[in-house]
Amino acid sequence: MEPFTTLTGIAAPLLRTNIDTDLIIPKQFLKTLVRSGLGRHLFSEIRYDADGRERPDFVLNQPPYRAASILLAGPNFGCGSSREHAPWALKDFGIRAILAPSFADIFFTNCFANGLLPAVLPMEAIETLATVKGPLTVDLPAQQVRGGGHTFTFDLEPARKAVLLEGLDEIKRTEANLGDIDAFEARRRLNAPWLEIHTQP
Repeated sequence: MEPFTTLTGIAAPLLRTNIDTDLIIPKQFLKTLVRSGLGRHLFSEIRYDADGRERPDFVLNQPPYRAASILLAGPNFGCGSSREHAPWALKDFGIRAILAPSFADIFFTNCFANGLLPAVLPMEAIETLATVKGPLTVDLPAQQVRGGGHTFTFDLEPARKAVLLEGLDEIKRTEANLGDIDAFEARRRLNAPWLEIHTQP
């Protein structure tokens, strides 16, 4: 997983409340287990018309937001079902950071597992950032968002921050603790040998 340190990019404003995972990536695109290719279906129901043509009034169909790497959103972003395809689709489109006043818990967790930063900022800050002409900078080490002469600070648990800074997915996080795991297993074999599973040859 690619580490996340400092991101400077275009921020697309989609300041709706309760954007759920079915809106992020509709259910008909959930059959795949491959993470690539989902970006073209991101927000499909509001991004395209019934004939598959782009809606010109949708933000991600407008320059310069076609190249957005930051999404500005309203409260309760990622609510609904727990589908991991939602962060997959956002990342495949090119989004690496989502700034919103609040996130659904499961979506929030899924973001870290997939290299996306969900940063919580007050709605007033989001609205201010939406007026900035030009790129924003999301600085994870400093836990700041900067742009247009404004600076906003966000809180983040140290463990979640470390996951993004080091680019560790769940497997890599486990591998990073193999020494501790081996030591625990050795202690368990010594202190509770009856827990060992013995198979007949």
